[in-house]
Amino acid sequence: MNKKAGETIALRTFALVIVLGASWQAHAQKAKIPYPSMAPLDQYLIGDQNAEIALARSAAPGAISRDAEVWVLGRHGYETAVKGKNGFVCVVERSWMSPFDAPEFWNPKMRGPICYNPPAARTILPLTFKRTELVLAGLSKVQIIDSIKAFEMKDLPALEPGGMCYMMSKQGYLGDLGGHWVPHLMFYVPQTDGMAWGADLPGSPVMLSPQSQGAPEPVTVFMVPVLKWSDGTAAPMDAN
Repeated sequence: MNKKAGETIALRTFALVIVLGASWQAHAQKAKIPYPSMAPLDQYLIGDQNAEIALARSAAPGAISRDAEVWVLGRHGYETAVKGKNGFVCVVERSWMSPFDAPEFWNPKMRGPICYNPPAARTILPLTFKRTELVLAGLSKVQIIDSIKAFEMKDLPALEPGGMCYMMSKQGYLGDLGGHWVPHLMFYVPQTDGMAWGADLPGSPVMLSPQSQGAPEPVTVFMVPVLKWSDGTAAPMDAN
């Protein structure tokens, strides 16, 4: 098996794992849910702010992240830790940015370094901040979904063309199923059929992310794996 084929199999296998995870609730009576509720908040926080800044910046190559704005998670939501110069914004996402029916929605170990380009920082990042605000307010999943829909109607800026982000951190942890996974880019477009990008077709490097697709955020997210981590080192085919 050549390297390209191996990478494709590894990526699609992990994508399948994510999709299958979305059906977890249907089997909840037969299997123990690993993270049934939110853990104490301290488990989601990173005590050393400088460590969180460094982790957030590891999402993108230094040429991008060194001049990016950085936000860190506090007890009441994300807070600006470093002012930026280039319009990019780097943060570390937590588990509640997963699909609402994902079995690891409350996994306190998850850390997702992500660096948004300017269009995504203006129109996608507000959704991260809003979800986090609602989670920290103690709302149920149903209440969070309803509140996000109301936020979209009144306060969410219109999705800008060209929105994308870097997720190329070697230090990230995307859950017990995904581990470090692989470095990748994500692209944000209004809700659309994956076929419009050729997503998940044999030989296509484009994958349809299960993270959104109107659940409830009104975007479609495409993922494109890359071969190197943000520090320039080669990524293995199996990044777990």
